[in-house]
Amino acid sequence: MTDPNHRNDRNDPKHRNEGGGPADAHRREDPGPPAYAYRREDAGPPADTGRPTGVGPRDDAGRPVDAGPPPHANHPIGPDHPDHLSAPKPPPHPYYQELEFRTPQEETVRFVVRYGEDHRPPDRPGFLARRAFLGTAAVPVHQYRLASSAQGDPRAFGLLEREVSAAVALERRYGGARFGAVLTRVVGFDLTAAEPFVLYRPPGGRPLTDWAGRLSAEHQEAVVGQLAMAVRLLGDVDLVHRAITPDTVRWDGTRVRIREPYAALRAGEPRDPFGVAPWASPEQRAGRGAADPRDDLWSVAEIAYLLLSGRPDRGEGPPGDLADYRRLAALEHSGLFSPRAAERPHPAELLRLLHVPDPLAGGLGPADPLDRWRAEYDHQVARKRALTGTDRQGVRGPSPDAPGPVPDQRPSRTTLIGRIFGGGGSGSGGGASDRSSRTPAPAPESPSAPWSGPAPSSAVVPEAPARARMCPHCLLPVTYDERLLVTIDAKGSRIPLDLSAERRPGHRSDALRKAYHLCPHTGEGDEEHELPVPYLTNGEPLTVALVGSSSVGKTHLLAAMLGEVELGGLEPYGLKCRPLNPEAHRTYLRERVQSLQQGRQLGRTGQQTFARFADGLLVSAGGATPRPVVFFDLAGEDLAQDSEVGRFLMGVDAFVFVLDPLRALRISSLDPVREQSGLRRRELGDEAFATVLNRIPRQRGGLVAAPAALAVNKSDLVRFEPVVDRWLGRALPGRHDPAALHSESRDAYAFLAQHASAAWLKPFDDCADCTLHFVAATGGQARGDRFPHGARPRRVLAPLLSLFAACGLLPGAEPAGTREEIDR
Repeated sequence: MTDPNHRNDRNDPKHRNEGGGPADAHRREDPGPPAYAYRREDAGPPADTGRPTGVGPRDDAGRPVDAGPPPHANHPIGPDHPDHLSAPKPPPHPYYQELEFRTPQEETVRFVVRYGEDHRPPDRPGFLARRAFLGTAAVPVHQYRLASSAQGDPRAFGLLEREVSAAVALERRYGGARFGAVLTRVVGFDLTAAEPFVLYRPPGGRPLTDWAGRLSAEHQEAVVGQLAMAVRLLGDVDLVHRAITPDTVRWDGTRVRIREPYAALRAGEPRDPFGVAPWASPEQRAGRGAADPRDDLWSVAEIAYLLLSGRPDRGEGPPGDLADYRRLAALEHSGLFSPRAAERPHPAELLRLLHVPDPLAGGLGPADPLDRWRAEYDHQVARKRALTGTDRQGVRGPSPDAPGPVPDQRPSRTTLIGRIFGGGGSGSGGGASDRSSRTPAPAPESPSAPWSGPAPSSAVVPEAPARARMCPHCLLPVTYDERLLVTIDAKGSRIPLDLSAERRPGHRSDALRKAYHLCPHTGEGDEEHELPVPYLTNGEPLTVALVGSSSVGKTHLLAAMLGEVELGGLEPYGLKCRPLNPEAHRTYLRERVQSLQQGRQLGRTGQQTFARFADGLLVSAGGATPRPVVFFDLAGEDLAQDSEVGRFLMGVDAFVFVLDPLRALRISSLDPVREQSGLRRRELGDEAFATVLNRIPRQRGGLVAAPAALAVNKSDLVRFEPVVDRWLGRALPGRHDPAALHSESRDAYAFLAQHASAAWLKPFDDCADCTLHFVAATGGQARGDRFPHGARPRRVLAPLLSLFAACGLLPGAEPAGTREEIDR
């Protein structure tokens, strides 16, 4: 609420600090440095406009209370602030409340606060804005919060999250540098509040629209130079502001300051339509191509033209009368007014043309501490290549000579079965020496093939012999036998399925699509089990197991993965997916995926006496024969024990090791979450990792042959760490990008090596082929049994795509190579 005795709206004509026009902006205690920019060597950040007079602490009667000298406007608003509350206490007056938030350094702080009136900013649909005054010193801030009425739109929360990530990245990079004054400074945020919000320092000066026709030539040059510097600073942290206009740029007579990065995109992300002519470039307005820092230079060029000509341009290309303005000649010749970003100069080049010193020319701050560990990653990859005697690196690259789908280059399961059992399948038990000359066995004729007419006798028409498939549960070969077909009713009872009299091909095919095949190897005391018929009648199966201790988020990650698959997340990569069994898949979607998408926390996976896969898909690429892909999600307690339940691990084709930052990372900002969740950091790593890796057979060199992905789940908890933000803040690329996969693996390895013990990198150390990924299955912490702002999965398909590339399922990706035949 607003105190009528204390004007807190600077737009109020009666506000004591509010002047009547642009000239009042010159009346400042600190006139600031002259000229274009602020150099790195300048001592300390620039002073902001002082806090408004007439607002401050009052007693119960409303009389002013002497609070001592006001703090500097750039004083850190954090735990060291004199008004910081270490514990809740009653507000000093009824119109004060208490506000808790996190600083850009992720420290939790608490202040008494007094709020101004709400208003709806026109450029932020669904948001409310107001001024607020923190502490008894009444430090002014601007708050933007997501209204409760807008929280049904997941995109609105995503925009706030993106804005906070951009603002924190800029503050962490440039908050201590004097030239950072061209950017609006973030004070804090809370993305878990009932109405999530972000706080900023109020910008000084007035919008450039108020200065139209009033700026001298020197000031015009200063505005353009400082805007070019702002674009340079944004571009160096891979941000494109997209909202640089005369209304969002302020000038106080000495410096510019651009508005908050509420519309920022990451450089390289697809443009979405945003902005209006002439300030947004034609490409940005149309949403064509990928965001580029030079998009913002178009805005700078249009503002330069406005300041010099006194009128806006049409915004379609170089203004028609550009040659009439001699001071814009250098900008014209540089291509700055080109409608295409690729033809404009880079921000650093524009600074040179404007004779403005580049604040980043000599580097900024100390060297990146992760570089040491990135070099260690390269060393470890080389070590594993030497051990295996292959040229395989940690990341697969596309083959330039293979534009179509990559065939499955792994030896068939029948060869492995032949080695182990001396038969039981169509493959012979040859060794590695004759593997390269062996012709792959033809794909089995599907039992659902059209019926070609009645048999000469009353006997059932025999099916073409099918190759054996290894049962993923008991690891024994199973050959298709129509006498073992069953259906399963709602009570779980197995009902024999007799198709001998079915002569309608369509009915027969549909029945087999939903049928199961009993495993013939159930012995006395063993649990009876079955396989979906498509598992036996399609291409080479691929089994994927998620590994990790209890509560690391395996179940949520798998549900998020399959939810993204259901939404078509694999189609941009040339993959089509169908259920392995329609009824089982519907049940999984209803009980797991839909519950997660509705914001409900999933229950913990119960321990089992027999390992069954959670769900399965038929995945095909480019019209090739579909391959069954099945996913195992066992309780962490089952994985951490050397019990019979885990014997299926001997036959798993690929692994996703799920790492929990709360257990692994030595980062103090995680301590409050650890305390709340009752989890503790472990120096010895994940015991499920160690147990599983010790159980899996090794290839030459002592490394695990099965491809693996190490997924740093719950990465949203550390999203503001620069290296995490670099990846988690981006959507996955729409195509397989080996260079990006290598870069993310390298960054994730370096991040874990710096902040966790070596034991947490055991999957990478032990597996010949292991990529690393930052993922977030839910995007936030649960309260009770719900996620307050819904589940927001981020990059959850990255580990799966990496495994598909390694196993020959991803078009255009080179598989990891032929896996050695090893006893399991």
